[in-house]
This record gives sequence, C-alpha cells and structure tokens, in this order.
Amino acid sequence: MATFLYNRINRQELRKRLISSAEKRTTLSFYRYTPIANPAFFRNHLYGLLDEIGVLGRIYVAHEGINAQVSVPARRMPDFQAALESISFLRNLRLNIAVEDDGKSFFTLTIKVRPKIVADGIDDPTFDPSNSGTYLDAEAFNALTDDPNTILVDMRNHYESEVGHFKGAILPPVDTFREELPYVKSLLEDKKDRNIVLYCTGGIRCEKASAYLKHHGFKNVFQLEGGIIEYTRQVRAKNLPNKFIGKNFVFDERLGERISPDIIAHCHQCGAPCDTHTNCANNFCHLLFIQCSCCRQKYQACCSIECKEFICLPVEEQRRRARMQKFNGQRYPNAHFRPSPETPLLNDTR
Repeated sequence: MATFLYNRINRQELRKRLISSAEKRTTLSFYRYTPIANPAFFRNHLYGLLDEIGVLGRIYVAHEGINAQVSVPARRMPDFQAALESISFLRNLRLNIAVEDDGKSFFTLTIKVRPKIVADGIDDPTFDPSNSGTYLDAEAFNALTDDPNTILVDMRNHYESEVGHFKGAILPPVDTFREELPYVKSLLEDKKDRNIVLYCTGGIRCEKASAYLKHHGFKNVFQLEGGIIEYTRQVRAKNLPNKFIGKNFVFDERLGERISPDIIAHCHQCGAPCDTHTNCANNFCHLLFIQCSCCRQKYQACCSIECKEFICLPVEEQRRRARMQKFNGQRYPNAHFRPSPETPLLNDTR
C-alpha cells in the first residue's frame, strides 16, 4: 500500500522517465454512476490500490460516482482488474480501451474529489440521472441513424467535434457540457416524438444527457453505448461500416485518436488542412488550438506572435510581465482553452 496518497515527484521528471521507458502500458477509461457516501475516504483507498500497481491517470470521485481515465502497465492488468473487483460497486465495469495507444498518455496519478463527476449545471432535485436512454451498440446505431427521421446529436464540446464527428450529426457550438444540455433541449423542443440519438467520447455525458431529455418530456431517446471508443472497437472487430469521420479528441497527453483518414479541420493560424491539437508553448497562455507543422515552426509552437516573443524573454522577465498582462492567446476561429480539471475525461472521459 502506498505511503503517500499523492504524487511527490516532479511532473517533468516523471514525464522524462515515462518517455524513456520501454514498459508497455494500456490506456483505458471507465465510469460508473453510483452513490458514494464518503468520496474522500474512497479516494484515499483507491489511490493506495492503484499507486501500488503503477497506474497513472486522472480520476474524479463524487457522491454520484467515479469517472476515470488511466494508463496501466500491461503486465499489471490482471492486478488492476482485481483491484477494481475488490470494490463491490466497481465490479463488472466496461473498460474502454484506447483506439491508438503508445502508453504515453499520462505521467502522474491524480485522484480528485469533485462535486460531480461531470459538471452539468443541473440543480433540480427531481432529476433522476438513472433514467437514461436506450443503449445502442454499433450495429444498432448504424441502423437507426440510417433512418432519415432520426436526429443524431454530438454531446461533446465544439473543439472535440471540430476534428471528428459522425456523419449527419448536429454539432452544438458550445464550450462546456453544462451549456450544451439546455442548448440541445431548446433546439429539439418541437421534436420530442422523434428518435433522438446521442453520442460522446466514452458514454458518460450521454448517460446524463439522455436522462435530462427524458426528464423534459422527450419520448424516444437513445445513446451510443461506450461512446466513440467502443463504437470504433466494434466496427473494426465486426467489419461494420464506420460512420465516424476524422479524429476522436481525448483528454490526455495524446489529445486525439485517429478513427478515419479524413482530415476535416484546419490550422487555426494559416487555414491549411490539419487536425492536430496542441497547447500554446507559452505556459502563461496554454491555449488549446489546432496548429500545422509549418505554423508550429514559424510560431515556435505558440498561438500568436505575442506569445512567441514572450517565451524568448528571460524567465524572470516572463514572471514579472505575467503579473501585469493576461494571456488568452489570439482567438482563432474555434480556438479554446484546454479543459480544466472540471472538464469531462476521455470517457467523456468530460
């Protein structure tokens, strides 16, 4: 059992160690909505179990359940599964295995107690999140979305759907999940009797979103079970038609998994076809945006000339100026900050 219940090694050092390591690791995500009476106690217990196994990643725990995105040493997967099985309410979990994985997705283990595992903005005591929509596997999803009367809605943020989405889906222009819920409800208000199909990265947002729509009178609400990640696994395993185009945005160091060869987004600086997300090299800015290799070289991995010039200053001068000026980066179309710890995980995992 771990002596310390938090990481005590410099993040840069951990990153250096992992990048140079040849150990094979598996990136996966899972979630479960379940009552947790004492999230802080459970958090400490879980940290001890996972740290002992060498698990890295980001996990949120709340009274409503758990939302996790982690990297596990491949040789310790049986131990990891046994650790989960030792906790009664985490038995028989569906583990969403990453589509593309070099094992370099996380460099530390962070487990945080949050008010909710997905920030939804819902403050209604009558809302029942367990009354979710009907699950669809990949085959059923393809069949139902072939019907022209079906409405397909992407329940992710715009910076996610910008690089990849299902054909024919509604792509809400929102920054957060809490914005998207009322937006989608209002958009579909006169279509409550239609078949509504929702999808997200790994399923966690759709659990709440489908229940939210049903709570507001929508009759036929469906959700893609396991999200884009599980859909991709099934279409590849069963040789089904793939309706997803582009890249699946993920909330770890990779920032994306290639699902189809299509590049549907553009560099936010020059407009060239590109779907590579990055964070501005100016750590006082850290803007999440799409940047092609040419602009990366031209701007030294920064989002603007201002940030490029700033990172060339001596470190002490950077710190002095950072106290006086704000850095949000030049706002190119659809550019957005990388999600904070309150954002959903890969499951969607936010």
